[in-house]
Amino acid sequence: MKNNYMYCVLFCLFYQNTAGQFFSSGHTNNWAVLVCTSRFWFNYRHVANSLSVYRSVKRLGIPDSHIVLMLADDMACNHRNPKPATVFSHKNMELNVYGDDVEVDYRGYEVTVENFLRVLTGRLPPSTPRSKRLLSDDRSNILIYLTGHGGNGFLKFQDSEEISNVELADAFEQMWQKRRYNELLFIIDTCQGASMYERFYSPNIMALASSQVGEDSLSHQPDLAIGVHLMDRYTFYLLEFLEDIHPASKANMNDLFKVCPKSQCVSTPGHRTDLFQRDPGSVLITDFFGSVRKVEITTEVVNLTNPIEQVDER
Repeated sequence: MKNNYMYCVLFCLFYQNTAGQFFSSGHTNNWAVLVCTSRFWFNYRHVANSLSVYRSVKRLGIPDSHIVLMLADDMACNHRNPKPATVFSHKNMELNVYGDDVEVDYRGYEVTVENFLRVLTGRLPPSTPRSKRLLSDDRSNILIYLTGHGGNGFLKFQDSEEISNVELADAFEQMWQKRRYNELLFIIDTCQGASMYERFYSPNIMALASSQVGEDSLSHQPDLAIGVHLMDRYTFYLLEFLEDIHPASKANMNDLFKVCPKSQCVSTPGHRTDLFQRDPGSVLITDFFGSVRKVEITTEVVNLTNPIEQVDER
């Protein structure tokens, strides 16, 4: 009997230690906010960028109910599209990233700076449907991906307005103060992208950009049939990397930082980790791009023997 007791104690201690390592990220759910800010046919690649990331996070387990997808234009239905209801990200036209199950939450002129900031901070009208809300909490890991045209300290929306790096930093601080995230991964593919994370000051944010201040982010894969580029270089190589990731993958953020070196991107990708509390080498890619369901182990006794009280029907 004594030996059995000791075995149980050791068993519990072992699993407590294992659970502590397993839950090192501290999160229990994942969300993604994916935003294309550009209109017009010649910006086809920006829509393809966002849809490609959307496809990857869904493949790795994040459901549509936890993805807010914002597309400023509908390339699939554009009258210049020679293959209606499709958006391709490769020249061989083998991968249609629009697919049959894309759920666009904000489209066209709904994609504004105001709506984007309202989604992040939760300051939405009561009538806003659940599908258009970021219903995260203090145990949510959030991926925020932006693509479009930008400059030093700003990103354009619809070619008619822009969001500054200060406004974005303040929105993230509101999210932190309102306990809307546990950890946040920010990725931006735009010219001078690194300028957008220079003003961040909130805890637990890791940021990546496709280019440094003073550099342009370049397009990739021109397609003569439709007359535009299909993707941007940084996102193309990012997705090439993500194709090798699976839900049980042990790849970490240090691996992600190596994506698209200057020899491939032409621009110089950057990243910022000083606000992040964990070592990037211990942060799994699936901590943000996937949604691996985890089991929490407790040593407390849970009483499951009490009969369920029957409610009299009247």
